[in-house]
Amino acid sequence: MPRTRASASPLFVPRKTSRAQQRTARAEFAEASRQARLAETPSEHGEQDDFDLELRATYPPSGRPGPDSGRGGKLHLPKHRMTTATASGAYPFLAEGGLGADGIFVGRDVHAEAAFCYDPFSLYSSGRIEGFTNPNVVLAGIIGMGKSALAKSLASRAIAHGYRTYIPCDPKGEWTAVAQALSGYTIALGPGLPGRLNPLDAPARPTSVSADDWASEVRKRRLLLLAGLARTVLKRDLYPMEHTALDLALDLVVTDAEVRGSVPLLGEIAQALGSPERLDAALGDQAGRMGPASEDLAHALRRLVHGDLSGMFDAPSTVAFDPTAPMLSIDLSRLGGAGDDTALVLAMTCASAWMESALSDPHGGRRWVIYDEAWRVMRHVGLLERMQSQWKLSRGLGIANLMVIHRLSDLLSAGNAGSRGRVLAEGLLADCSTRIIYRQEPDQLAAAASLLGLTGVETQAVAALTKGRGLWKVAGRSFITQHILHPAERSLFDTDARMVLAA
Repeated sequence: MPRTRASASPLFVPRKTSRAQQRTARAEFAEASRQARLAETPSEHGEQDDFDLELRATYPPSGRPGPDSGRGGKLHLPKHRMTTATASGAYPFLAEGGLGADGIFVGRDVHAEAAFCYDPFSLYSSGRIEGFTNPNVVLAGIIGMGKSALAKSLASRAIAHGYRTYIPCDPKGEWTAVAQALSGYTIALGPGLPGRLNPLDAPARPTSVSADDWASEVRKRRLLLLAGLARTVLKRDLYPMEHTALDLALDLVVTDAEVRGSVPLLGEIAQALGSPERLDAALGDQAGRMGPASEDLAHALRRLVHGDLSGMFDAPSTVAFDPTAPMLSIDLSRLGGAGDDTALVLAMTCASAWMESALSDPHGGRRWVIYDEAWRVMRHVGLLERMQSQWKLSRGLGIANLMVIHRLSDLLSAGNAGSRGRVLAEGLLADCSTRIIYRQEPDQLAAAASLLGLTGVETQAVAALTKGRGLWKVAGRSFITQHILHPAERSLFDTDARMVLAA
């Protein structure tokens, strides 16, 4: 509707008019001017006549009139104060102070727009983060989100800080190029390869430990190794008499090796288990009862001597452990390719036992131990027990364990609720003060939130993470971090090279 425009012009008053007439003319002019101004200003009620009554504002833009409007400074609310710890829980990712500048550069803190650095050894020794009780890390993420690149980046950048990196099991052979590029070395094991590792090698004795105490410790480690190998092949727990058979066989073989001045071998253990007469003679008073107990054990260990793993762990070691090497990986990519992980697990058990000789060195410095594709060993109690031992002793050994899995629900595949394997797997997660979660599938969010205690905001963030971006939970503090790779690292860590067609 067009607006009505009105105006008032000065009225000409003749010179000889009386004063009364002049006052009347001026009054009429003032009234005309007022009417013009009123006509120029649109009526609020006139403009709202065309609108629905329900759409009209209850109060004018200035607010509710009268003394009940709440204006005039009559409403006073008390100030609310809270600690930063409480504020970070109520408003996660907001105004986070970070972990400091010490440690390995990872990338960019998305919310703080600052560099993000991480060093588990520095965080533990400084004590500036409450609840950071161990240097162990768990890394979970679906395929293609960059978790392998992050693990390799942490390992390679840690070398610049004086740390060393060990990879006890490389089931896909992805760490070989990384180790060679960093002046490290790789031990490749498999049928037809020249590499040999004797898992019964005794590590060097620390100077602070007596010879008798160290001999007892070495014997215990060897018994745990033999029991783990037998349990993996038999796919059951050992009976008490079978443990006794292993004790007797190990003592017989070690005694013979000391007389010859050599080291015991797995083949000699299998041969001793296959000779019930020697075991009965060593047992003494209870002779004649070790034959049935050692029969299954002899056949179980025979696989490592004459089966598909022969030639790898049944001979003296052909490679000497170099504790000064910046990186060491054991390539097992030639094993376990037919869908059966038993050979891979046996090889990993032997390789881990051999590598423990370096981990037990108190002068070995700070080291990273990375278990890549750890989901493959979650179903085997023997390996979980060895991993638990390293997790528990990480502070005393000066190592930071990194476990790489795809989903948090992989921990639940270790066994039924309450089983030994399930308890060990959940214990590994509980002993990790740092949890790194890359994007998870929608059906895995509930399991991840339950196992890690994620808040609703954190669960939504995990579902929307992009490639290279992860949720870092460091002793209860949360960060969204974008991992940044150098071009040289990007080409070295690329795991999708075979998916790219040649130009």
